[in-house]
Amino acid sequence: MQAPLKRFYKKVAVASEDGVHQVTLDGRTLRSPAKADLHFPSYALAEAVADEWARQGERIDAASMPLMTLSSTAVDYVGPRRAAIVEELVGFAGHDMVCYWCDEPQSLVERQQAVWQPLLSWTAHTFDAPLQVVRGIVSEDQPPTSLEILRREVAALEDFPLMALLTACQATGSLVIGLAVLKERLTAREAFEASLLDELYQMERWGQDAEALRRHEALLEDLSQAARLLALLKS
Repeated sequence: MQAPLKRFYKKVAVASEDGVHQVTLDGRTLRSPAKADLHFPSYALAEAVADEWARQGERIDAASMPLMTLSSTAVDYVGPRRAAIVEELVGFAGHDMVCYWCDEPQSLVERQQAVWQPLLSWTAHTFDAPLQVVRGIVSEDQPPTSLEILRREVAALEDFPLMALLTACQATGSLVIGLAVLKERLTAREAFEASLLDELYQMERWGQDAEALRRHEALLEDLSQAARLLALLKS
């Protein structure tokens, strides 16, 4: 394992010119791991990333800089692979987990109805992209027209919000939930609970598992940082 990098700078600042926001370390423009200049879409995001760098101690802890990681990934990964990422996200909608409901027990069916149906109704109303509910685990195709509408919606996003949406969808397994976070229909906590509805129901009945709780904590953190990125982009 590579040792943490020793802090190599003293002063962190934000520089803005003609709507371009950058972070500088001792006057040098911050770059991504792929050596691309990082241009932040909003001053608020640049300031938050600068704060992550300013808070580092004698050694740089990359794990303590989630916004830097998301921003770098938006530049180095999302931008060059945009078409493939759009298709990945539409693939979530093709078999979206909020569309797959159980037949029993009734208490779980009612919980799915209460939490997932409003999200499906919101998707149909907001994007004119209705998705079908499937009973059981056998996969069924969703309406091609709805998937094409969602494809256009996702493809229209700039790289940074697309990065946030990708993070949310990978954490939840659902484009419906990811879009609800993107559009502020759900908070990170609500998205987390909706995506793990079945699992949380089972834990209520049979008890908690330490490994599952650690996984849940990581998923909630991913969703929280995605939501934070989106909020900073709008500031």
